[in-house]
Amino acid sequence: MNAVSKNIAVAGCLGIASLSAAYAQSWSLSPRSDVGFSIESLGMTVVKGNFASVKANMQFDPKALQNASTQFTMHVDSLNLSKPSLKNMIMGEDLFYATRYKTVNFKSTQFKSLGNNRYQILGNLTLRGVTRPVVFETTLTPNVAHPNVLQVNSKTVINRSDFGMKKAVAGVGEKVNIHLVGQWNAQ
Repeated sequence: MNAVSKNIAVAGCLGIASLSAAYAQSWSLSPRSDVGFSIESLGMTVVKGNFASVKANMQFDPKALQNASTQFTMHVDSLNLSKPSLKNMIMGEDLFYATRYKTVNFKSTQFKSLGNNRYQILGNLTLRGVTRPVVFETTLTPNVAHPNVLQVNSKTVINRSDFGMKKAVAGVGEKVNIHLVGQWNAQ
């Protein structure tokens, strides 16, 4: 191998090592990320909500998924709704019961690779003091221009009655679509 080939090989290895190093870091969720939900009824979106106050962190390396983990805490009183007229009902005892339950929490138990930057993130969601297993279908895409950024798109669907919320109140559907769209930043 000549000197030029050796230099190219070393530079390539350093580039791979720096990309791996970015993955080996802890990640924090960008404040501009959208963590929220939507509820549909008869095929139409009835209400959308997003949490303005979210604390989240992630440990992630696609080559060591057994060590991957993530944890979220959403503050219920920071909830913004697409239909403010529904706020009292949604924050009331039949749904979030915000005066008693101040946070919604998620803690992962396992990451499973589906290939092409897609993962299933299994974990436990705690809402209204009730904890149930959920699976988030997630895409974590490296940002080519910014190696310390991962684009994230994650979603799951729950039945609100599984968490002690009243069923079908005022035409608001039973199924709740939960989403996370945004970016993880390397710490």
